Amino acid sequence: MRIGELAEATGATVRAIRYYEEQGLLHPERTASGQRTYTRDDVDQVVWIRMLLSNGLPSRAIVKLRRCTSADEVTPEQRAIIYEEHARIEAEYQAIAAVKDRFNSMLAFIGDGPGGPG
Repeated sequence: MRIGELAEATGATVRAIRYYEEQGLLHPERTASGQRTYTRDDVDQVVWIRMLLSNGLPSRAIVKLRRCTSADEVTPEQRAIIYEEHARIEAEYQAIAAVKDRFNSMLAFIGDGPGGPG
């Protein structure tokens, strides 16, 4: 399949697919004329990449991971990356929760609760 078909099959944009290739996340075959060709495995790979991106993992971390069908396949290095990214995301979450708490305090101060004007 061609890049447009891959985009349609995965919900990704053509631009995103090219970015995944630039980042080393996707490795399409090339025809003699240089056109990219993709397989069913590439569809699965793009779906996997998009899932990890939506979970907050950056492409620099995803490139170090690979799809696994069982936990037994995960290497110690991959586990370390997952734990590092989890800690990073947890820290971001805590920072955002602190900001939310400060806003709730401001809303309470001005007489409005978190649900809106009261």
